Amino acid sequence: MAEKRKTPESLRSHRWYGADDMRALSHRGRMRQLGYGEADFEGRPVIGIVNTWSDMNTCHGHFRERAEQIKRGVLQAGGFPVELPAMSLGEIFVKPSTMLYRNMLAMEAEELLRSHPIDGAVLMCGCDKTTPALIMAAASMNIPAIVMPAGPMLRGFWRGETLGSGTDIWRY
Repeated sequence: MAEKRKTPESLRSHRWYGADDMRALSHRGRMRQLGYGEADFEGRPVIGIVNTWSDMNTCHGHFRERAEQIKRGVLQAGGFPVELPAMSLGEIFVKPSTMLYRNMLAMEAEELLRSHPIDGAVLMCGCDKTTPALIMAAASMNIPAIVMPAGPMLRGFWRGETLGSGTDIWRY
C-alpha cells in the first residue's frame, strides 16, 4: 500500500513556521533575516544536511563541495536544504581513537535534528564511526534520511607512481 504524501501542515517544520502565533512569526522573520522568503521554506520539507567535513579529516575533504551539490538536488526535488555542521571524526588525526567520540557525534547529530525544524536528513559520513553515529541519530529521531557516504579515500601520487591511501605508507 502506497503511503500518502505529507501535507505541508503535517511536516515537522510546520510547528516552527506555519503556526499563527508570535513564536512562528519570529521564526519566519529570522529566516527573512537570513535572506530567505516565505516561498523558500514555508510548506516545503526542510532537509537537514548533516555534514562531518573538516580540514583535519582527509576522508571527508570533498564534503564541502558535495554539500553544495546536495543542496541543489534538494531544491530541485522541492525541499528546502539547510546545512548542519557536525563533529568530524578523522581517524588519521584524532588521538587516541575516534571510537571515543562516536557516541558523542550520535548525540550531537540527534540534537541537531531534534532542535531544528528538520523534516528529513542527508547524512554525510564515511567511516566506521561517522556512519553508525549519524544513522543512530536519524533512527532515534524517526525521520527519513539518506546516507551520502564519502567513498574510498583518494589515492596519492609520488614520483609518478600511484599510491594507496594507507597500504603504501608501510612500504616507504
